[in-house]
Amino acid sequence: MAMTEELKKQLETLKRGTVEIFSLDELAHRLADSHKTGKPLRVKLGMDPTAPDIHLGHTVVLRKLRQFQDLGHKAILIIGDYTARIGDPTGQNTTRPMLKDEDIKKNAETYFQQAGKILDTNENKLEIRYNSEWLAGLSLIDIIKLTASMTVARMLERDTFELRYKKGDPIGCHEFLYPLMQGFDSVAIKSDVELGGTDQTFNNLVGRDLQRNDGQKAQIVMTMPILVGLDGVQKMSKSKGNYIGVTDEPNNMFGKCMSIPDELMDNYYTLLTNLPREQIDTIINPEKTHPRDAKVNLGKLIVEQFYNKATAELAAAEFDKIFSQKQLPTDIEEIAISSETISASKMIMALNMAESGGEAKRIIKQGGLTIDGEKIDDPNFEITPKNEMIVKVGKRKFAKLKV
Repeated sequence: MAMTEELKKQLETLKRGTVEIFSLDELAHRLADSHKTGKPLRVKLGMDPTAPDIHLGHTVVLRKLRQFQDLGHKAILIIGDYTARIGDPTGQNTTRPMLKDEDIKKNAETYFQQAGKILDTNENKLEIRYNSEWLAGLSLIDIIKLTASMTVARMLERDTFELRYKKGDPIGCHEFLYPLMQGFDSVAIKSDVELGGTDQTFNNLVGRDLQRNDGQKAQIVMTMPILVGLDGVQKMSKSKGNYIGVTDEPNNMFGKCMSIPDELMDNYYTLLTNLPREQIDTIINPEKTHPRDAKVNLGKLIVEQFYNKATAELAAAEFDKIFSQKQLPTDIEEIAISSETISASKMIMALNMAESGGEAKRIIKQGGLTIDGEKIDDPNFEITPKNEMIVKVGKRKFAKLKV
């Protein structure tokens, strides 16, 4: 197929940061047909509302969806309120617990609000669908027909199931339904393209099979890499504490960006910014750009995405003030606390500066607590709170006490 320069440019934009495309040739043809007919592609992204908050790892695929929107196509965001009842077995060593309806609804609302920071929410560019619309109405015979389209052997090709099967760990029959139900979403909304992380490859390819069985044109599947977290080892995850949340306050968001390992800078710039490849190559080259300056630039770009440029500049200045000039932050939150003597670990718990007693003790033992500039390394050290006392936890959390 002879491609126009405009089509080549679009393909390059959409290819950026992807791991695999099934297939690139199909995508080129589908884009060309869309251009000729004026009919936008329907680009699907499914999410199960299993957690309320999203972080930069989630935004990798959301940014790809936004690229399609900017090229004139329609994003179809599938809220998996029905599939969440099963729980995606991807990457799980055990069967996921089923979520309650109220948790699903609450998480979905929060997710959409946060995804709206990245997506174009104009109704001409975004369609929100809940898969209970079509899955809740399936009869037993419909489900039997659906399961007949997939063999057990094919299911066990999936690494998650294969590993659990070999180890003798239990696999619930309902878990086999998950890929089929997610694939049926593609049939129901007649998607042209489905996006997902590399961990969703199997599920998304099932969608292609089911569409063919239904007589539809098989969707193109595009997979994106899993973003490595701030520890430089494991995938970004709130439970692992190695994440940057899209609702983090600006100073905290910028400070976390400054802790990204040098070796991840290429990955973060490629997946989380729109900078041209040539510019990224210059920024991540230590002979041309100091690594600290590269992180400052990235931090500003990330904060600007979720706030604005002025806020990003202020966050950078505040970081420099605290860490380079060793000064206190401009605005330290004043927190009320009892004047009664309390242990160091219990105090930072009372100030909501640690999520658990275990975390509080770990922070203190690792030298992460200072009070009025004095380091405290004993979790049981007794403190009598006083007005104006400055508490610092870790590198970025400050509190001014009010008794």
